[in-house]
Amino acid sequence: MFDDFLVRALLGGIGVALATGPLGCFVVWRRMAYFGDTLAHSALLGVAIGFILAIQPMAGVALTCAVIALLMVAMQSQRRLSSDTYLGLMAHSTLAIGLLAVAFLPAFRVDLLGYLFGDILAVSTNDLAIIYGGLVVVLGGLAAVWRPLLAVTVDEELARAEGVPVLAMRLVFTLLLAIVIAVAMRVVGILLVTSLLIIPAAAARRFAPTPETMAVAAAGIGILAVVGGLQLSLAADTPTGPSIVVTALALFLVAQIAGVLNAWR
Repeated sequence: MFDDFLVRALLGGIGVALATGPLGCFVVWRRMAYFGDTLAHSALLGVAIGFILAIQPMAGVALTCAVIALLMVAMQSQRRLSSDTYLGLMAHSTLAIGLLAVAFLPAFRVDLLGYLFGDILAVSTNDLAIIYGGLVVVLGGLAAVWRPLLAVTVDEELARAEGVPVLAMRLVFTLLLAIVIAVAMRVVGILLVTSLLIIPAAAARRFAPTPETMAVAAAGIGILAVVGGLQLSLAADTPTGPSIVVTALALFLVAQIAGVLNAWR
């Protein structure tokens, strides 16, 4: 029989993988890995704000990431500096401000390593409720905007000509990304959350014939990474968050090798 904390860890990881898989496909298609990284770096500032406002850290992270996401969308319309310059500025500045803010919270005992690299084995029942609540919001929102968001991803100018609200799709996507980062932070941590968005989606892209198939496959690969990472962590006594990411990387490499072998047939 599994211990209760292992069951909670497994359920939490599966919930996160189900959300990051489909959303990660759009991150890969839209080449927004650095965008996701910037949001993830701002999450630590959200943790500090959560403690200051005496609310759930995940709520603070979601709120902060949403504000940063809106700022980044606004900045991308400016032409004075390139998008990657703005993203780099926001990523490192918010992480540094978050670290300073946490340092000025002596009244609270903040598990900084847990937030940076995740602590899936400490997932509580309350955390599970938040993770699966976020999953429902993300998948529901993604299902509602799937077709127009896909149209914007394929050809933004054509989508605009066909009447698709391009700016609204950008905002919805970035807000969904903010929610995913807030709930995934508990599993793999702020510094590794983008990898769970990108690696399963990149692995699924190798063999998925349609966008919908890729979304489902990415979620499945993410679940396999969570299960394999937990097993590796328990067997080798390694940090769980990095173990999940390494397992996802191994699955990505297997997918690449299988694709090459299949092409040679």
